[in-house]
Amino acid sequence: MTARFAAPTTLDAAVSLLLADPAARAVAGGTDLVVAARQGRRPLPESIVAINRIMELSTTQTREDGSLVVGALTSHALLAAAPEGARGWTALADAAAIVGSPATRATGTLGGNLMNASPAAETTAPLVAFDAMARLVGPDGRRRDVPVGALASAPGRTVAEPAELLTEVAIPAVGASTGSAYIRLEFRRAMEIAIVGAAALVVLSSREPDASIVSARIALTAVAPTIVRARTAEDAVAGQRTDPDVFRAAGAAAARDAKPIDDLRASADYRRAMLEVVVGRALAVAALRARGASVAIPASRWVAGGGL
Repeated sequence: MTARFAAPTTLDAAVSLLLADPAARAVAGGTDLVVAARQGRRPLPESIVAINRIMELSTTQTREDGSLVVGALTSHALLAAAPEGARGWTALADAAAIVGSPATRATGTLGGNLMNASPAAETTAPLVAFDAMARLVGPDGRRRDVPVGALASAPGRTVAEPAELLTEVAIPAVGASTGSAYIRLEFRRAMEIAIVGAAALVVLSSREPDASIVSARIALTAVAPTIVRARTAEDAVAGQRTDPDVFRAAGAAAARDAKPIDDLRASADYRRAMLEVVVGRALAVAALRARGASVAIPASRWVAGGGL
């Protein structure tokens, strides 16, 4: 049972509280915290530092260089509906739109999703594909930037120090003829935990029908202890045409490199088989968007509805 509770309104105050109390845990929306406690997987922290009143963690802005900076307290609902997502960082909007239930999306935050370090976290894979950077702030205002792909060290664990807070995520600008998508294997429309998922970022040589793939970045959900890049699959599509056979081959390459586990939700073999499908679909949707085609958010639902 929680014995101590604090709700600071400044970043410095929050960091000071975490530094002074080793048992304290920073909490924003608290959606995963409550679920874990109810399921008996993890007790509620002895000490909670609620950071949801720190307004500087809620801002989102586009910088002059075209990059996007998203505050750690930005909710999934806002990410799914933000015009920035539809304009250039569509894979992040795809992922945010299918996190949990509508209530979870309204309460849960991007920072919480990242710091929980779940290998099934929806928003992490798009950020890894975008080569995003997470900013950690500690005592005395010390700041360090960590690639999102290196933030999680194991399931439920990050490289953040006990008194460090994730304050924002910086996502590089998206260039011309570039598209992205996040596809998750879905059986229902709410409260789903990813069995497998894939984010793809595709850069084309042009928007013409015969354009080739200049480069691609692919990140995989729920097939390893952390969110991982599918580098063999990325190499398989570079320089190729946007052809269904090319996308299928990339999916097969990703499946060969993945190291999924057997658990109550799926076997490792099933995950590999489905990973081959979702990687191919993510690449196909990303390529469509790179050409300027309108593909509804979330892409998973668009595909399931017969859009691809």
